[in-house]
Amino acid sequence: MNTSRHKFILSIITAAGLLAAAVRPADAALKVGDAMPDFAHLELEGKLPDSLKGKVVILDFWASWCLPCAASFPAMDQLQKKYGDRLVIIAVNVDEKKANMDAFLKKHTVAFTVVRDGKQKVVAEVAPETMPTSFIVDGEGKVRYLHNGFHGAETEKQYVTEIESLLKRTP
Repeated sequence: MNTSRHKFILSIITAAGLLAAAVRPADAALKVGDAMPDFAHLELEGKLPDSLKGKVVILDFWASWCLPCAASFPAMDQLQKKYGDRLVIIAVNVDEKKANMDAFLKKHTVAFTVVRDGKQKVVAEVAPETMPTSFIVDGEGKVRYLHNGFHGAETEKQYVTEIESLLKRTP
């Protein structure tokens, strides 16, 4: 099989896998009130924080080709700096190629955790609706807020309000 045809077939298979995750039954997707998944068995590339217990977490799904994702990174970096160790941001990259993620991160350096879901296992379990999708999780590991997309200052303001409300409840 020639290389270009092989790449084309692989891209169709990858797209079909992403589409299958996107059209999962609504009850299969992570939603407000659900427990955040345990990532230990999902083969993420990169180092996750040792413990999330008692922390407010933003679990953000993003891709290098996503313009709203690029706009969200500075806002999330500011949140990480503002709240320090009371907030954990985990940005889960869904790019097929690690090189695309690496190139993005050279332009957008951040102080929060970035991992890659190269095998699409987290995407299959969580089923984010769009890029970016952010889940804000309380100190007990429950999803309390969900954001599909990033809408600039409006989303930033919502993040602050939601994080602060959860921090008040976290010992």
